[in-house]
Amino acid sequence: MEYSIGNIAPIFLCPFFAFVINAFFGKKLPRQGDWLAVLAIFISFIFSLRIFLDFAGSTFATDYYIHKVFNWFDLSAGGQTFKVDMGIYIDNMGAIMLLMVTGVATLIHLFSTWYMHDDPRYGRFFVYVSLFTSAMLGLVLSDNLLSVFIFWELMGFCSYSLIGFYYEKEKAGDASLKAFMTTRVGDVFFLLGIVAIWQLVGSVNFVDIYAAIAEGKFVGQQVLGISLATFAGFCVFMGTIGKSAQFPLQVWLPDAMMGPTPCSALIHAATMVAAGVYLSLRTYPLMVAGELTQFIALIGAITAFGAATIALVQTDLKAVLAFSTISQLGYMVMGVGVGSYNAAFMHLITHAVFKACLFLSAGSIIHSVHEQEMPKLGGLRKKLPYTFIAMMCCTLAIAGVPFFAGFVSKDRILGDALFWGVFAGQSKIWAIVPILGFAGAFLTAFYMFRMMFLTFFGKPRDHHIYDHCHEEHISFNSNVPLLILTVFTLGFWYCGTLTGQSFGKVFGSKTEWFKILVEAPRVERFVGRTREPFSAVDTRVKAELPKAVYEHQTGYVGPAAGDEHGIHKAHLIGAIASIFIAFGGIFLAFLMYIKGSVKPLADTFSGWTTALKNRYYFDDFYVGVVIQKGMIPFNRFLAWFDMGVYDRFAIDGWAKVNRVAFRASRWFDDVVVDAIGVDGTGVAVNLFNLVLRIVQSGKIQFYFVVLILTLASYIWTINL
Repeated sequence: MEYSIGNIAPIFLCPFFAFVINAFFGKKLPRQGDWLAVLAIFISFIFSLRIFLDFAGSTFATDYYIHKVFNWFDLSAGGQTFKVDMGIYIDNMGAIMLLMVTGVATLIHLFSTWYMHDDPRYGRFFVYVSLFTSAMLGLVLSDNLLSVFIFWELMGFCSYSLIGFYYEKEKAGDASLKAFMTTRVGDVFFLLGIVAIWQLVGSVNFVDIYAAIAEGKFVGQQVLGISLATFAGFCVFMGTIGKSAQFPLQVWLPDAMMGPTPCSALIHAATMVAAGVYLSLRTYPLMVAGELTQFIALIGAITAFGAATIALVQTDLKAVLAFSTISQLGYMVMGVGVGSYNAAFMHLITHAVFKACLFLSAGSIIHSVHEQEMPKLGGLRKKLPYTFIAMMCCTLAIAGVPFFAGFVSKDRILGDALFWGVFAGQSKIWAIVPILGFAGAFLTAFYMFRMMFLTFFGKPRDHHIYDHCHEEHISFNSNVPLLILTVFTLGFWYCGTLTGQSFGKVFGSKTEWFKILVEAPRVERFVGRTREPFSAVDTRVKAELPKAVYEHQTGYVGPAAGDEHGIHKAHLIGAIASIFIAFGGIFLAFLMYIKGSVKPLADTFSGWTTALKNRYYFDDFYVGVVIQKGMIPFNRFLAWFDMGVYDRFAIDGWAKVNRVAFRASRWFDDVVVDAIGVDGTGVAVNLFNLVLRIVQSGKIQFYFVVLILTLASYIWTINL
């Protein structure tokens, strides 16, 4: 299969052009240009599907890639080289990401035409989502950290605009500002990491970074007294912490639900938060070289468990889903830390599908009953049957029930974490990682079915809301997106239990096409790769660097590099434990919210519940301590220094110096230059002229007098 710029660029450019056209002419277009936004992302999906099928249809899918570059600018001069190349990089992980982002975004765009149709800013919404989606696609296609950062920041702007879409609400404006400023903390570190890598490698291209790691260029290099690989890896991972709402920067994501529900689906599933985990996956060799894996695993485990506990007491439907997103992102990050690279990537894909479906289902509920407080709902499964089916399948998936996607991906991470923390011979302290992971899995099953039981089961708690709930009728832009996503929450799409013969006629191969999801790209295939200019013939290239060479040069470790018997044992124990944990959480929720035989947590643990409702007081800490006690006094100090020191001495002081210098200069000009230098010269000339005129009078008598006086002076001098 040959690829040219015309085969790849439309994936990013179609939604971008839809953004431009709708931004300038959307109000003049039919339906304010919503059809253009949907059509653009669907075209991107078609192009992405073509690339995916090409990769999935090849036996060597994991060994091929597409890398095309062009020179952005070249400032080389005087023997010094400084040029920046931009390019497109697609391997099997990129192919899957493109398919996921475009596929999920297409369904969200389609659903938005139903959900947002009465909104007074209907056209503006599609302007933002088109730009948002194109930025994410540009990030996935990027072959270097600089262009990743550009699209990264563009998504930050879009999230700010969409979260604060209802800007007349004060909470929406505060939430958008909170999201923007919190993620900026991670972005500053991300930029520092890019600069550090550029200083050493001379490039921030992915393949150049991995080649530098394999060649040992990072060995012995230090910055601020620590390893450069550790510093750069930590800074880049801080970008993930900010964008993917990991501890301790998780505070912004729950408030992001203030935006329209389709916007929440985009942020929580296919775009912004997925970008952070995707960055960690792309820079995984740097994390290994910087010896950050244990730190990453711990951050992920704390996030997964902590967010799950907060979700236990949420009453807002979207708030439960928001904290579940933080928790599931924690599992992905934990997978990166324990070396479960493939499982972390798989969970990124499966989570995008069922979380998008969950948010769209929540949007369907909110649109139908105009309420999102779960204690006011109940019994809605009879009025919203399609939404109920979709939400139940997604809940089973995220809870880790067998035969659904979450069991395949999340519990694979848990098995690898169990091996990493218990069987791999590390310090026993690292057993806390799988413990927190399994505990979070139990809580996930519990709070998700708590949400389902409060929303769809039992008797209606508010009959006015129930009676005014619209009867649900299947339609192409409301229920169809939910049902399509529901189909892909089933586990057989990802677990490899079906043979390629089942889909051989569709995919043109007897190979298990979904094996690409299970066998996500291993990082050693990045090293030693070549790139071609856009003008060259675009063909896939096979990497030749042996796996053993990569592992020797980079010190790659992970569950796949350990004892096979221990790995199998850990996964078996983990799978069995996960099944019991999932059904245990569901059963406890059933006893508590259907049977009523167990008291709710709020009655049993009132002190802990208060802390959970206040989100462990992180917002209070950041506002009351970091901002009020730290940033504001520091800002005041800077203001005092600016006005009292810098302005007074550097600005006003220089004014005084200039006035004194002006006076001295004027005196020097008047006295020395003018009076002495200019006027004095004239006086001296006149005086000298007077003397010469007297001496050179031309009278002989005067000359005799001068001669006699001279002789008399001489004689007198001799006599002395």
